[in-house]
Amino acid sequence: MPPTGTRPTTTTGTTTGTTTGTAPVHPTITPPQPPPGDPAAHLATCHAILATLLPYRRTLDTGHDLGPDAYPAQLRQLAPRVAAGAPVLFTLPGFPCKSPNPAKVLGHLPDEGERLSLRFLDDLCARVTAVHPPGARVLICSDGHVFSDLVHVPDRHIDAYGDALRALIRDEGLTHLDVFDLRDVYGDLPNDAKRTRIHARHAPSLEALRAQTRGDEPTRRLYQGITRFLFEDTVSFTGSRSALQRDCRTRAYGVIQRSRAWGDLIAAHHPDACRLSIHPQPRGSAKFGIRLLDAPDVWLTPWHSCLLRHTDGRRELMRRADAERLGRLVLRQGRPSHYEAIGAG
Repeated sequence: MPPTGTRPTTTTGTTTGTTTGTAPVHPTITPPQPPPGDPAAHLATCHAILATLLPYRRTLDTGHDLGPDAYPAQLRQLAPRVAAGAPVLFTLPGFPCKSPNPAKVLGHLPDEGERLSLRFLDDLCARVTAVHPPGARVLICSDGHVFSDLVHVPDRHIDAYGDALRALIRDEGLTHLDVFDLRDVYGDLPNDAKRTRIHARHAPSLEALRAQTRGDEPTRRLYQGITRFLFEDTVSFTGSRSALQRDCRTRAYGVIQRSRAWGDLIAAHHPDACRLSIHPQPRGSAKFGIRLLDAPDVWLTPWHSCLLRHTDGRRELMRRADAERLGRLVLRQGRPSHYEAIGAG
């Protein structure tokens, strides 16, 4: 594993570069050009790939399940690589760092929740190969450094989390996964400088985001969900509850601004990818919400929780404080990993 702050070049089939120096140079990227072929066959393959993902869609929508035709944005995103006979590329922003709230997580390093989530993503790519022989890859776009100052997590913890994530992918033999982060874009610039640069170049204005939050239901839900997480994750605030709520609402707008900026930067570097999201996404969105593991809260992720293995073998994400009441702690390689319900194992 490379030392913190350095890493080998990520190979995704879409970009090359180096992480040394102040800002690696990335060449202009041209999506694969479709060779002559049968458009109907290409479309059928796109339908089959999307059908593989649909059982794991993360959404707040209600109503009947719909087939691939209900997701034209994803079919368009899949089409160029399918037509080119190339592996499909999925980009997934997420896996940033662990919550700083010790009542929710086991520590600041990846644990069983991340391990099983990564295995799920790797297995999903393997299943795509059954309908698209060139296969698929997931590029995990780890975004911890993008907003670490807003979520009050030290950059050193984010480096440790990211390096451990890469080691986990390697040790588990997850050959369909790669990791991409700000170190791939801005090299060894100071983290504050990286955040300033991505915000200035890619973030929407605060006024535009506030207006969208008022008028767009999915954006309003995202804002409320992030505000709630920030409120729960703040462990050292000395002011009143109402002051903390105001502070979290302000920071939530900043998190969304930076997340939008990160999404734009990812799209610029990987324009031929199909965009996944760990947040619930409405039908018709350019992003496809993906559910990594079972959880009682549709917003819950492995980095805001820990994992409990029930006596029937079912695995569920929940707050550490809740898992402690239901099970016993299990260590993996000497580190806290997850909880097993009493009687499991």
